[in-house]
Amino acid sequence: MPTSASEVGLWRLVAQRVVPPLPGAAQVVEHLTCVQAQDLRAAATAVALRTAPGAAGLAAALDAGRVVRSWPLRGTLHLLPAADLPWVLALCAPRVLRSTATRRAGLGIGDDDVRAARTAAEGLLGGGRGASRAELLAAFEAAGQSTAAGRGYHLLLHLSLSGVLCLGPLRGGEQEFVLLAEHVSAPRVLDGDEALAEIARRFLLSHGPATVADLARWAGLPVTAARRGVAAVRGELAAVDVGGVELLHDPALGDLVAAHRGEAAALHLLPGFDEFLLGYADRSHVLPPEHVQRVVPGGNGVFRGTVVHGGAVVGTWGRGRPGVAAEPFGEFTPAQLREVERRAAALPDGRLG
Repeated sequence: MPTSASEVGLWRLVAQRVVPPLPGAAQVVEHLTCVQAQDLRAAATAVALRTAPGAAGLAAALDAGRVVRSWPLRGTLHLLPAADLPWVLALCAPRVLRSTATRRAGLGIGDDDVRAARTAAEGLLGGGRGASRAELLAAFEAAGQSTAAGRGYHLLLHLSLSGVLCLGPLRGGEQEFVLLAEHVSAPRVLDGDEALAEIARRFLLSHGPATVADLARWAGLPVTAARRGVAAVRGELAAVDVGGVELLHDPALGDLVAAHRGEAAALHLLPGFDEFLLGYADRSHVLPPEHVQRVVPGGNGVFRGTVVHGGAVVGTWGRGRPGVAAEPFGEFTPAQLREVERRAAALPDGRLG
């Protein structure tokens, strides 16, 4: 079991299936439940890195309707299984809607405006049709709803948080908006404490070793709600004390780590916004606090790609021409430099069209 901070990162790489990979992109998203995706190219890379070579990719999962993209957690875009979107929204979106109410009011968006935008969206998208963001905003304008100064974005956000819209199939590399009720034909139905238990279970099985605070931060839930969810599934999880803090994980994870320790400890290039960092309130197990500014310059919320070795972040990288440009926190060894070049040559580029 992971009894030190240095081990936690190795276990999380395996729990998140950076190693060993899963059979397809849809299975990766289903395993992780929600994958941060405001940068769709980075999210596609994150999914591809966890997918077996030659398996069906994210574009196929989106076009088949198995995976969608919306704002289910913290008001931030994520990929998630289509069948899970309605119950995750019901659990997590009300808090975001309350937090954005002041901004909507400042933009002059009232209930009548939301109804007008919804009617326009349903008229454009009804019957299984899709539309680009630009087409949908044009429909809002035609309905008398200005989309300037962020107003269009907040109408799209509100309708998505309310379960009217989601982002689905691709057209020319861009996701189309669709009506959630038409696109998700077999939604999973979970309510209240049942939903809390399910999100706790799936987060800890796929992201553990992790804490209640990590779950609360990841899902955007109050800590009291996260505690209730964890309590409901506590008997299904294993626990370990690391530095006086209890971390929970899948009981089967130890055997999987033992089987793939060498692969997990190897060097990995992870994209910006990867769940390996974003999935946790406390990132100090894998990212030394003195290097946080290197990964998130200026604390602006934009996470750079990371070089991970031995389960810890040892540098950052970005796409260059050709290959990638990597910057170590200290100095890369010759072996690490060779491995960065090898990994870069094999790195999925995340393009979706």
